[in-house]
Amino acid sequence: MLLHIVARGRIGRGPEAELVERYVKRLSWPYKLTELPDTGGKMPAVEPGCRIVMLDETGQVLPSRDFAATLEKWRDAGVREARFLIGAADGFDDAQRSAADLLLSFGRATWPHLLARAMLAEQLWRATSILANHPYHREG
Repeated sequence: MLLHIVARGRIGRGPEAELVERYVKRLSWPYKLTELPDTGGKMPAVEPGCRIVMLDETGQVLPSRDFAATLEKWRDAGVREARFLIGAADGFDDAQRSAADLLLSFGRATWPHLLARAMLAEQLWRATSILANHPYHREG
């Protein structure tokens, strides 16, 4: 299953970009990163067999094992792509939220977009590591 991060805003070069790169390089699953401008730009077409996950402060706060279980369920059901959307500064509207398969939150705090991207990359790496029975993951 392809893990596809679609994010508004350009990450450029800097510590946040280095963190994202550090974690996506560790992924054993295929991945893709797509950057869109803050406004406009064309969202990649959604093909059949795609699940949409929006990072949103109103979403579910999932422990890492539950997040991994969600990815595992989708993978085992034949889902071809899990697409993770990181919105612009104002986030997503209600219509966009209602079209998502999952609203995911990293807590009720507001996170800068670049840091949210790094946190998502880390959680994707952690989830795939859990599913591979990697000994690194520690329960809280």
